[in-house]
Amino acid sequence: MLDILKEKLDASEKNMKKIVERLQKEYGSIRAGRANPAVLDKIPVDYFGTPTPINQVAAVSVSEGRMLLIAPWDPQMIKPITKAILASELGITPTDDGKTIRLVFPQPTEDRRKELAKTAKKYGDEAKVAIRNERRDLMDKFKKLKKDSEITEDDQKAAEKKAQTLTDRFTEEIDKIVSDKEKEIMSL
Repeated sequence: MLDILKEKLDASEKNMKKIVERLQKEYGSIRAGRANPAVLDKIPVDYFGTPTPINQVAAVSVSEGRMLLIAPWDPQMIKPITKAILASELGITPTDDGKTIRLVFPQPTEDRRKELAKTAKKYGDEAKVAIRNERRDLMDKFKKLKKDSEITEDDQKAAEKKAQTLTDRFTEEIDKIVSDKEKEIMSL
């Protein structure tokens, strides 16, 4: 295969991997009843006037199955962290003992689990659309190369077949990730 085609396929594969990684990161922020430190990633806390992620001003650990323990390195950060959690969309009231903050995640109801599973599926569908958009862009690049007579029609067909194989592989991977997340959510 020509270097120019291999280069474009490799770049597209790298982008598809990033799409899958982004999906997995989004799944980490879905609160499904289990304590997961990733739910705090999107909550900034005011640290001397600078919005800073909680995990950069405190040690965050899972204590028991459904409790997060937040131990700020600076005891003065307890109030700002508590305030940031309350202001977030997390929906959990933190409790503090002066040294640490505890977040207890309640067991989700059946309706809430169904809603979370639907959200997980939506994220998966969005990732698959992004994968197909990446394939479409790649196919357009192949057509342009063919139009500019940089590659032959046979090279174009072979490259398009590889692009489709790549797309199918990542789509199957996303389907498996979505299925696993839905099982996790519904089994709580």
